Amino acid sequence: MKRTPVNPWSWSLNVGYNQAEITQGVSRQLTCAGQTAVDGEGNPQHPDDMRGQLELALNNLEAVLGEASMSFADITRLGIYTTDVDEAMKHFDLLGARLGPVNAAPPMSLLGVTRLAIPGLLIEIEATAAD
Repeated sequence: MKRTPVNPWSWSLNVGYNQAEITQGVSRQLTCAGQTAVDGEGNPQHPDDMRGQLELALNNLEAVLGEASMSFADITRLGIYTTDVDEAMKHFDLLGARLGPVNAAPPMSLLGVTRLAIPGLLIEIEATAAD
């Protein structure tokens, strides 16, 4: 798969994402449901702890990608939903720690929402990946 960044402005590169990407030669595409801070039984974890929830949501996303023989490097789009945008942004170093080492800067959106599907959850990450 060939990925070509599209950035009419460079400001988004400073916060770790491209405005768009052209993907060519894709053989498989994976659309992931929103991943949250739940354990293997679907029980919410890390109440009132945005950092803990973001880290577990990333771990869960990595597990889904791995089950499809993909990784963070294959992500072509991220959608992030949170009940507290300011608090989530304080912990985006965790996202950078996962995407940076594999040179991934997928287009993404961060949206503030009133609540997520399961009470107590603070953040949810949707991803599309391709290889």
